[in-house]
Amino acid sequence: MVKNEKNFYCNECGARYPKWLGKCEDCGQWNTIVENVSAGGKTQSSGSSLNFQNLSISQEKLDRKLSDIGEFDRVLGGGIVPGSVVLIGGDPGIGKSTLSLQISAALSQCYDCVYISGEESVEQICMRAARLGASDSPVKLACETDVDIIINSLGNDVDFLTIDSIQTLQSFSVDSIPGTVSQVRACAHKLINFAKTTATTVFLIGHVTKEGTIAGPKVLEHMVDTVLYFEGEHGNSYRILRSVKNRYGPSDELGIFEMRQNGLVGVSNPSTLFLTQRNESVPGSVVFSGMEGTRPILVEVQALVSKSYFVSPRRTVVGWDVNRLFMILAVIESKCKISFSDRDVYLSIAGGLKISEPACDLAVAMSLLSARSGKAISSETCVFGEIGLTGEIRPVSRCSERMKEASKLGFRKIILPINYIHCPEDNIADIKIEAVDTLMKVVELFGIEYR
Repeated sequence: MVKNEKNFYCNECGARYPKWLGKCEDCGQWNTIVENVSAGGKTQSSGSSLNFQNLSISQEKLDRKLSDIGEFDRVLGGGIVPGSVVLIGGDPGIGKSTLSLQISAALSQCYDCVYISGEESVEQICMRAARLGASDSPVKLACETDVDIIINSLGNDVDFLTIDSIQTLQSFSVDSIPGTVSQVRACAHKLINFAKTTATTVFLIGHVTKEGTIAGPKVLEHMVDTVLYFEGEHGNSYRILRSVKNRYGPSDELGIFEMRQNGLVGVSNPSTLFLTQRNESVPGSVVFSGMEGTRPILVEVQALVSKSYFVSPRRTVVGWDVNRLFMILAVIESKCKISFSDRDVYLSIAGGLKISEPACDLAVAMSLLSARSGKAISSETCVFGEIGLTGEIRPVSRCSERMKEASKLGFRKIILPINYIHCPEDNIADIKIEAVDTLMKVVELFGIEYR
């Protein structure tokens, strides 16, 4: 007789424990550990053997499928890989269901697409389809939460399957409510196995926690092939689709969408979007030429420095790493002898974009110096470069793409690291290049004087 084994796991992070604890040691949450009973003993193999093959594969299985939504195809690395599993997460109301329905409607013109919803009724989805102008699309629609019924109803002829959302599904082989760690893991495992055996591409819509991470066990992100985050401010009409994991393409690609009355529309030139409302030559404003995946993007870095009336001056950052701001301020005070200890500092990346690459250091430093002195930097100047702790300006990658994007948008001066890599065959006309090696040289270059 097989004896049942008892173990305990955390509802938040999925960590397992041999006994109950009040606090999870992995994620630090209280009262999230619950009991799980599983059949013990060793399982007997069926006696079947594996079929091995070499590394070669037919080209037909490698062909990506295009959705005709350019920004979505870009984020996936140039199209959708058959048999892949894509997890899309985002805040409530950000547009995940709208995006997934638009993708299904676009793909259904050439492929067999199924849309399964566990959150909305068929009538509600049809209302959204009418708003998007997709009522005539041959998408097969159903509302179901039992993962076994869903898989048994599909067959082997489905090309694309959309599940909205993975947290609403349940498998009756697992004794827990939908949304728990065991249910999410079991349902995801069955859907992934279905995708790999039938070459069906599966899109999983996922909820996020208040911290902004996808709800459920972290192992869910390890199980799928691609993880996409749909970001944006609710008061802003622009949305950002960011890739954080991709087994078949770059893991840092970015797609820009605009939310309109008839759905999401891709933004082909995001640099003009982020610079649309930029004022001419204002102190504290600097344009940074960055890279998001394979795409160069120009964004405005804004800084405000004001006299502080607090014992500890404020340091507020939007769209950038606050710890990196502390480092930049320390380098400026130490190497350039310019004090910010009695000043409040506010830093923002205009347009709601989040920048993480160190190449933005020089743009941040110049915006701080400009705001501190009250001296504006020319609106035709573009900046990029990393700052070291000794004040040196370190080189960054893909300088040619950054300069070409700046030249295309009419910038006439670029400030960059002195040992930048520039290919001779790149033709960048009418641009003055100012190469600097230290942050002190930047201060001398602009002749900034402080009151």
